[in-house]
Amino acid sequence: MAAANKLAMHETLEIHEILTLKQSAILKAYAMKPLVEDDTLRQILDNEVTTSEKAIKELEELLPNNK
Repeated sequence: MAAANKLAMHETLEIHEILTLKQSAILKAYAMKPLVEDDTLRQILDNEVTTSEKAIKELEELLPNNK
């Protein structure tokens, strides 16, 4: 994406902040999964991991140094 090279500093910092939040969500889901007995909640945790991993990949593509 050509616009990725023109991110303002605050935009880059926002992306890094969101990346940190998504990484935390993955870690929390992995930590909680062994404690969960309910199948529905376990599926929600699995979905959180999947969507967070996808979001991380997409956000990393926006950063100019990750090309």
